[in-house]
Amino acid sequence: MGNYFYAMLHRMRYIERWSLMRNSQTENLQEHTLEVAYFAHALALIRRSYFPNLPGPRPETCVMLALYHDVSEIITGDLPTPIKYFNTRIHRSFKEVEGEALDLMVQGIPADMQEDYRAYLYQEGAGDQAEEFALAKPLVKAADTLSAYLKCLDELAFGNHEFKDAAESTREKLLAYDRPEVNWFLENCLEDFGRTLDDLRAGHA
Repeated sequence: MGNYFYAMLHRMRYIERWSLMRNSQTENLQEHTLEVAYFAHALALIRRSYFPNLPGPRPETCVMLALYHDVSEIITGDLPTPIKYFNTRIHRSFKEVEGEALDLMVQGIPADMQEDYRAYLYQEGAGDQAEEFALAKPLVKAADTLSAYLKCLDELAFGNHEFKDAAESTREKLLAYDRPEVNWFLENCLEDFGRTLDDLRAGHA
């Protein structure tokens, strides 16, 4: 037992992503998690602001789910998608390992606070929370994909064509979600990610 949960979270920075690809700039799990939380929050606010007739989750629920959506990778590492989904047997086995990793994380939380974390770690709620999670999880998934897409665009901007196919497939995945808040973000916010700081400041002036 013990209260090692927070020390484990601190180790997110040591888990490198995109391990099968040649990276111009590395990305760790902690950086990715923060970006997904930003994007999940943004997508929830976009949905609430521009599509008020559609049901949507509370932005803070999206943030909490995003903060812990990949927490098992502190123990398992970031298994590349082509391997994780190579066949059903590998995927099923990985889900079992992932569940055991989450169990180990929960055991490291101070006993009186375990229930406060459990739903977010396992991404499963009960009662009204289950309904809220059902609305929030698709936005977190879209935010996760959006973060991956922007990583691909960054690499392409560095002249790294290793990420060309990944960028195309990830964009197709984003569009296939057919979610209005995602499409709004792509149409209204994406272009600025390719600008320099001076360009962004000039556009604001």
